[in-house]
Amino acid sequence: MESKIRTGGFASMDQHKQREIARKGGMAAHRKGTAHEFTAQEARDAGRKGGQQVSANRSHMIEIGRLGGRRSAERRRNKSNTERVGGGSSHMQPGTSGAMASHPPTESQTKSEGTNASESLEKTVSITRE
Repeated sequence: MESKIRTGGFASMDQHKQREIARKGGMAAHRKGTAHEFTAQEARDAGRKGGQQVSANRSHMIEIGRLGGRRSAERRRNKSNTERVGGGSSHMQPGTSGAMASHPPTESQTKSEGTNASESLEKTVSITRE
């Protein structure tokens, strides 16, 4: 038996066209009163089910743990480097009465932390899509 490849239909439309049709269908269902809206319990159950599916993928969970460990170690390194440079709690700013001095992160620290966090998020998102 020979299978034919279909070239028409919903799946072959571009994404914008699919979204437009789905949007119209959703609006019509709401007007008609047949649209489904999740209750709090249904949402909890769906979230639990999704979490079980994700955690069943061992390689995905290993990668998430690895990324978290790297991020944690990086924060510790940045914190210890800041203390060695002179931004630690053993130094007081002039005019303070014994309160611990607080230094905002430098621009380069902020940029590097933001980049690494977004890279980690991108990796996690791409892993979950696979």
